[in-house]
Amino acid sequence: MSRPPLPPFTDETAAQKARLAEDAWNSRDPARVALAYTVDSQWRNRAEFIVGRDAIEAFLARKWARELDYRLIKEVWAHAGNRIAVRFAYEYRDDSGHWFRAYGNENWQFDADGLMERRIASINEHPIAETERAFHWPLGRRPDDHPGLSAFGF
Repeated sequence: MSRPPLPPFTDETAAQKARLAEDAWNSRDPARVALAYTVDSQWRNRAEFIVGRDAIEAFLARKWARELDYRLIKEVWAHAGNRIAVRFAYEYRDDSGHWFRAYGNENWQFDADGLMERRIASINEHPIAETERAFHWPLGRRPDDHPGLSAFGF
């Protein structure tokens, strides 16, 4: 299975890859998102180490069961060869109605078919008031005319 754009990445194709990942994650569909990873993909997500597409799908199902109204923006920080570094921010609420914003960085490594074989994520989050929310588009894909991450100064 091939998942274009393929490495080596250019400025344009790295940005496309990041936007495709953002769109998939904003779908909050664990099965759809997991297909972007190799069957033996290795993740570090905060303090959790995850191996394999099935484990990724299970992790994402747990994540989105507790992170409600999830909205994410990703932005390329750097790229070279088959690697892309992105920074991101996302907002969500818990089942008690408390809002949070998470910030982080991810390092991605892709195989020749464009599937992610390694993802290393460092994430911090903090509570925010509902009035502090910045991501207000309808659930799903961020509209093309919605500001990106740099526009918010995050």
